Amino acid sequence: RRVGVGRRSLGELFRLFVFLGTIGVGGPAAHVALMHEHAVRRRGWMEEREFSALVGATALIPGPNSTELAMAIGHRRVGPKGLIVAGLAFIAPAVLIVGVLAFAYAEYGARPAVDDLRYGVFPVVTAIVVVALVRLRSVIVGSPLIAVIAVGAIALNALGVHEVFTLLASGLAMLAAKSIADARRVSLPAVVALIAATVVPGFWRIAAVFVEIGSLIFGSGYVLLAFLDSHLVQDRGWITAQQLLDAVAIGQVTPGPVFTTATFVGWQVSSIGGALAATLGIFAPAFVFAFLVGSVVRLVERHAAARHVLDGVATGSIALMAVVAVRLMDSSVTDPLTAGVLAVSAALLLFTRLNSAWLIVGGVALGLAVRA
Repeated sequence: RRVGVGRRSLGELFRLFVFLGTIGVGGPAAHVALMHEHAVRRRGWMEEREFSALVGATALIPGPNSTELAMAIGHRRVGPKGLIVAGLAFIAPAVLIVGVLAFAYAEYGARPAVDDLRYGVFPVVTAIVVVALVRLRSVIVGSPLIAVIAVGAIALNALGVHEVFTLLASGLAMLAAKSIADARRVSLPAVVALIAATVVPGFWRIAAVFVEIGSLIFGSGYVLLAFLDSHLVQDRGWITAQQLLDAVAIGQVTPGPVFTTATFVGWQVSSIGGALAATLGIFAPAFVFAFLVGSVVRLVERHAAARHVLDGVATGSIALMAVVAVRLMDSSVTDPLTAGVLAVSAALLLFTRLNSAWLIVGGVALGLAVRA
């Protein structure tokens, strides 16, 4: 617990994560980049390596990883109250926005337009992610070994290996290399502790389904599509395939956690009651799992083996973030104008103190102006 924390710090956490939850368009990689900018660079709440350790630890637990990172930052800053405040503050704006869109969709049967927002905002989001990677480069290029593990993580991703196995492989590779270098036998209690995330029991009806999903999904929120299709479209027939695609599109283009897709889906199943059940169900496990992050970090601080594993996982996480940046660039740069937006945004972020929120607002205005 840090010196001088209390109500003032809780208020600061609340304001920051409400703000990030309101402007955080672009998915988990963009959220990590924004949290790095505001928690590390602007406020100095932690060092680069400490932040990367939290990124690695949250990547190894099920659920919405960027939301769990917000909770972990709050926990590190204030304690258990900080975890809850940061998590709720980050989730709430997205739930409200998606809830309004879900109501409009259900009432009027129209898919809200997202292309205008994507056109101007996504190049800005891509720039934010790229700049965060530039600033985290010291974590990746700290040694030849770290660079090799990062390249290996990118290669495994290109081969289609699931994110969680890629991260575990990165952690084990670091542990093995350090064990050989130290020429001594190192036990693996850290590995067992890091992957021992358990499945939270289900609740009732809609909530039960979403608790199960929130408890089992590893990696980014983008894998939601397969889970929702299996559980809601194929097995239960609660929504149509088109409704699912629209829900995922809304979840990705609105700010905050991609998992607020559940709010939209729940509304289509059973109006506001379904939205509340789905939202509570999918996010509840994250609050439980996020408490594990503190245990993981404490374990890392006490045991060399755990420290090596988490260093490897953090390296793999940042490498996968680079893969996401490349994919974002491919989809967001569609013409010379969007290429210019990306370049100018990156330059402003690198060489000025301009808040990224203003760039996102500018991206929205540009999209609406060009596509009007």
